[in-house]
Formats: sequence, structure tokens, C-alpha cells
Amino acid sequence: MEDNQHYSIEIIRYNIPSSNHAAFEKAYLDAGKLLEASPYCKGYNIIKGSDEPDHYIVTIYWTSEEDHLQRFRKSEQFTGFFQLVKPFYSNIAEMKHYHPPLVNWKR
Repeated sequence: MEDNQHYSIEIIRYNIPSSNHAAFEKAYLDAGKLLEASPYCKGYNIIKGSDEPDHYIVTIYWTSEEDHLQRFRKSEQFTGFFQLVKPFYSNIAEMKHYHPPLVNWKR
């Protein structure tokens, strides 16, 4: 992603009860296919807390914040994506956009 310093990073923090872990992970596994199909998504990852196993963080890298909000959300992929993750929206603790890091990690 170093080639485009104008991309946007969306970070979504979820609190998912243990009884819903499998359903949440399956929903994002399926939703990830729709992200991969979008020309506006540069990549994504999903991590699960080890200290707090009910906490998940989804990081989605968009070509720009505008592409995410104005183009992806009006796309064919969004409809399917939203239907898959909608059951977990009440579990969102935070959903925000961030800009690329000002300092890169040592390579």
C-alpha cells in the first residue's frame, strides 16, 4: 500500500459474546469475498483478542474514504456485505476511518 498514501483505514472494534464467535467469523469469511471483489478495497484483516477473546478488530483498507463511503456503499458488493455483517452491528464498540501511518515500521 506504500504506492498510495491517500488510502483510508477503517477500523471496526466488536464485542462478540462467545456464543456468537463462530457465526461472526463465518459472516466475515463470507463478507471478505465481497470485499475482495470490490475495486475500492485494497485488503482487510480480522483479529481476535487473546487477552479478551470476545473482542475482534476488523481493519479494512480502502482506496480512499470517499471511495468507501460514496462508491462502495452504493455498489453491488455492499448489499451482500451488509446483509452478512448486519446481525453484528449492535456489537460495534467503534467504527472509524484513519489515515496511513506517519511513520513506517522498519522493514
